[in-house]
Amino acid sequence: MKRVFVLAAIAMMLASCGKTKVQLIDAANFNKEVDGKQVSLYTLHNGDITMQVTNYGGRVVALWTPDRKGNMGDVVLGYDHIDKYLNNTGDRYLGAVVGRCANRIADASFTLNDTEYQLSKNDGENTLHGGELGTDRVVWDVMNANDTAMVMHVVLPDGQDGFPGNMDITMTYTLTQDNEFRIDYQATTDQPTLCNLSHHSFFNLKGEGNTILDHELTINGKVLVIVDEELIPTGNFMMVKDTPFDFTEGHKIGDNINADHIQLTMGHGYDHCYVINGALNGKMVNDATLYEPKSGRFMEVYSDQMGLQFYSGNFFNGEAQGKWGKHIYRGAIALETQNFPDAIHQDNFSVKPILNPGEQYTQTCIYKFGAKK
Repeated sequence: MKRVFVLAAIAMMLASCGKTKVQLIDAANFNKEVDGKQVSLYTLHNGDITMQVTNYGGRVVALWTPDRKGNMGDVVLGYDHIDKYLNNTGDRYLGAVVGRCANRIADASFTLNDTEYQLSKNDGENTLHGGELGTDRVVWDVMNANDTAMVMHVVLPDGQDGFPGNMDITMTYTLTQDNEFRIDYQATTDQPTLCNLSHHSFFNLKGEGNTILDHELTINGKVLVIVDEELIPTGNFMMVKDTPFDFTEGHKIGDNINADHIQLTMGHGYDHCYVINGALNGKMVNDATLYEPKSGRFMEVYSDQMGLQFYSGNFFNGEAQGKWGKHIYRGAIALETQNFPDAIHQDNFSVKPILNPGEQYTQTCIYKFGAKK
């Protein structure tokens, strides 16, 4: 597919004398047939940002944004070849859409309408991000793609990973003139099932190979979902005030990450879901803001979901080689907009991730980028 506008825009950026340039990954590196379907790499551009996406798992492979001086930087972790995703020895979920039910489901099972369903186990005795196959290990059909947006579609068959129902999902990635990466989800089903989709890019506003402990984070949430040692919710909540989880006033991620707190011990750092202020009525709100002082880059997160999962890269071990650097311990942050984890089992959680025939699941998530002077 020709990208005339994109290539022209990028050529202008490359002409910026003395500034760090966008370095596109060769699309040929992703030209491969997987499970009988064609995988490709697509390049989008709008405003000041350039993004490369593969339809294998709907993964964001690269996302370039300028710093305060106009230097371009790739702010997501990823790989430069499809084979590295297929034979991944590092984190599985780099840049992918996760589901059909994001986050954890206790005991890899649930009961719906008096029928018990056994799911695939891929997180100890639990199910994480949809199970062994999920949405991240399937090839999505690209329905439409142009310079600024692409529409992907997949049908998850009845019984995949143990979930009931044929789930029909359409996902649209859009780059706006305002430097927004916007994700719109729509899903339907022919049987009652679970649905809770999310996006799992790992962000570092300095780029791969750097720590995120000096990034400043603000989260629009005063309440946290309490988890046990398997990161399964207990059904209870806690106020974040006067705890290491209080990001209502922005501060460095590293300030309190090693504090003596039972919830930090459970998560090996931050791996927790926040209750977002004002999101209970489904309207779009500002969930979080991430800022990196040296480059001046910032990222604002907007969503219509009740929960925001904050994960601080606690299980990166520095062995996986990314596009530009190692995936080091606490070298990236995930901010995943979603319903609460394990909500199907929790009586205290008011909204269940249940989708019935005749209903339509929708969700919108926006990551907006900029730089402070």
